[in-house]
Amino acid sequence: MRRAASDTPTLRDDSEDEHTSEEEMNNAGLETRKATSPAEDDLKVERRVFDEEYISSRLLHRKERTPKTVGQRVADRFRCSSERAKSVVLSLFPILSWLPSYPVKEYLLGDIVSGLSTGVMQLPQGLAYAMLAAVPPVYGLYSSFYPVLLYTFFGTSRHISIGTFAVISLMIGGVAVREAPDSMFPLNGTNVTGFDIDARDARRVQVAVALTTLVGLIQLFLGVLRFGFVAIYLTEPLVRGFTTAAAVHVFVSQLKYFFGVRTKRFSGPLSVVYSLIAVFKDITSTNITTLIVGLVCVVFLYGVKEINERFKKKLPIPIPGEIIVVIVSTGVSYGMSLSENYQVDIVGNIPAGLQAPTVPDFSILPNLVADAIAIAVVGFSMGISLAKIFALKYGYSVDGNQELVALGLCNFVSSFFQTFAITCSMSRSLVQESTGGKTQIAGLLSSLLVLLVIVAIGFVFRPLPQTVLAAIIMVNLLGMFKQVRDIPALWRTSKIELTIWVVAFVASVLLGLDYGLLVAIGFALLTVIYRTQSPRSVILGQISDTGLYCDTDEYEEAAECSGIKIFHSNSSIYFANSDLYVNSLKEKTGVDPTQLLAERKSRRKHAKTKSAEKKDSSPSPAQKKSTVAKLDMELGVAHEVLDEAQTQLDALSNGQVGEAQAESDSEEARFLQPLCPVHHIILDFTPVNFMDSVGAKAIKAVIKEYATIDVRVVLAGCSRTLLSDLRTLQFFNEPVTPDIVFPTIHDAVLHCKQRGARLSCPAVQ
Repeated sequence: MRRAASDTPTLRDDSEDEHTSEEEMNNAGLETRKATSPAEDDLKVERRVFDEEYISSRLLHRKERTPKTVGQRVADRFRCSSERAKSVVLSLFPILSWLPSYPVKEYLLGDIVSGLSTGVMQLPQGLAYAMLAAVPPVYGLYSSFYPVLLYTFFGTSRHISIGTFAVISLMIGGVAVREAPDSMFPLNGTNVTGFDIDARDARRVQVAVALTTLVGLIQLFLGVLRFGFVAIYLTEPLVRGFTTAAAVHVFVSQLKYFFGVRTKRFSGPLSVVYSLIAVFKDITSTNITTLIVGLVCVVFLYGVKEINERFKKKLPIPIPGEIIVVIVSTGVSYGMSLSENYQVDIVGNIPAGLQAPTVPDFSILPNLVADAIAIAVVGFSMGISLAKIFALKYGYSVDGNQELVALGLCNFVSSFFQTFAITCSMSRSLVQESTGGKTQIAGLLSSLLVLLVIVAIGFVFRPLPQTVLAAIIMVNLLGMFKQVRDIPALWRTSKIELTIWVVAFVASVLLGLDYGLLVAIGFALLTVIYRTQSPRSVILGQISDTGLYCDTDEYEEAAECSGIKIFHSNSSIYFANSDLYVNSLKEKTGVDPTQLLAERKSRRKHAKTKSAEKKDSSPSPAQKKSTVAKLDMELGVAHEVLDEAQTQLDALSNGQVGEAQAESDSEEARFLQPLCPVHHIILDFTPVNFMDSVGAKAIKAVIKEYATIDVRVVLAGCSRTLLSDLRTLQFFNEPVTPDIVFPTIHDAVLHCKQRGARLSCPAVQ
């Protein structure tokens, strides 16, 4: 089988460069031609080896640009034209981009069915989630009308269902309970136990409305400043761990309604533990009728959900189990007088009609800033994540900044009409999409259905048992609890993301949703720092007859180049990891200049000591002459023989001097040899996105340090942005020059091989 032609760039010597034509030099010496093989895709590339000095002086020239003044920039920013005005209007009112071309015959029927289905689902959820927000149920209906209506005009997603959501409602309820606890509203009279429910509820409504106003302002502010990217800091494992913890909070908060026991509502750290303790302390006072009604509703709703899931392709629309439960249980409660005869807690008064707009109580805003920021970010994160899923599925785009503006307007404007903060609901959004919804016309119709209930038939739901709403909430949490399945999947794929999930869950359960979210975000950012400080460092080797370089420990075909070490670390270099980068470089290459210089110094010192010992132990010529004469006299040798002995002694002495001189020359030659067989180290900067001044100084110090042991360090794979940063940091000055920077690893390897071949050191050759 014929091997494909090599794509290795040809290394030219100086004589070839002298004969290179001017045109070829201007074209970077690049030639692509057909190989001798008949294969169509068999090409050969020949060019000279590039370094940064050649590239910057011969190949690339910066465009001349005249910098604009501040006045010109401001004028360009605020210059008005018809096209720009149209773009601004369409971005602020996205409905105008699709409503004029709305295909009535294709979309209208699907939007009507979807709107009615979503509205039927919106009604019981609005009533139920108001309980989570610690406000009367009717305010859940208000929150299911005004924001949905506004989002139709300002939102960019065509499929998400805006309205009440369990997690946001629970966060609002925690703030409302904290700012207006039961103890603030005692009944008049010293011997009367209990509290004024009407006064308490009125105050909690004020807190929830003021909090919603502040949430809307924060979202508007972030949207105007184009801060839509803030959602990226809420990674998917963090959000899923956080929402699973929120499901635990929601489930525990509904236990008292489900069992019919009367306990106080807790907020803050360990509120879940306190709530469980309070419920189980009063478990003996469970209202059996309330428990039976709740259990029947849970079983029915769970069965309906399973049927909808299993037969979703055969059912034209999902079975509206929630509205069925609400209507039937309301009729049963009214017919059997469950409130009077069995002391079952019911929804109670639902005022008919809409309330007049009122100004929120701004005096309590300073106490709500931290909570408002958390709710604003969480609400936007959930909304934009679901919106992007539907946009990707149906081939349109959503604008994160406009979504912030839309949610901000929905919350801010609606708060003047006594609503609490909203976001999109996953369950309702899936229903709206699966029942044929194509645009936000479906959302508009669902809001009109809620308006009909508020204005005309709201009083019908007064006998509705609260345990039914608790059952609706609990069954709707099943999807969130199923997120626990993420744990084994993350264990197999990413231990760090698993840790983020677990920390977000545990912190949110124990510390509360507000502090838990802060801890989770902080921990997620710490994992980023950990990854940059613990990068994977490897030595690269060349794949034979190619310009490819891979990890030598990972691939059998990757072989190190003789005398060259190619170091790769998948991280940028900055103040937090520059020392770690240098230490890893010395460890992986096995070349530590400090250690090698210390060894050379030790060997030299040892050699001097050994030479001195030899000199002291050898006898002088006078001593040798005296010894020979004394020996001859004892043996009776004639005087003339001493002259012959003297001649022999001189010859012997001259021979020792010659040997000593040869040994000295050999020792000197040994010290002149390189300290290690490596003559070049290539730093692969392909993964390096940025480098600060500390990192640049560390790399310069490494280059100088290796130069002391005759090892040359070169850089490969630097991006143009990184090179620009290095020039700004004055990285390229003696002894570091641009000719040590190469565009690819292969260019650097060819340069190092050529330079290494010219070295006269036998150890390298």
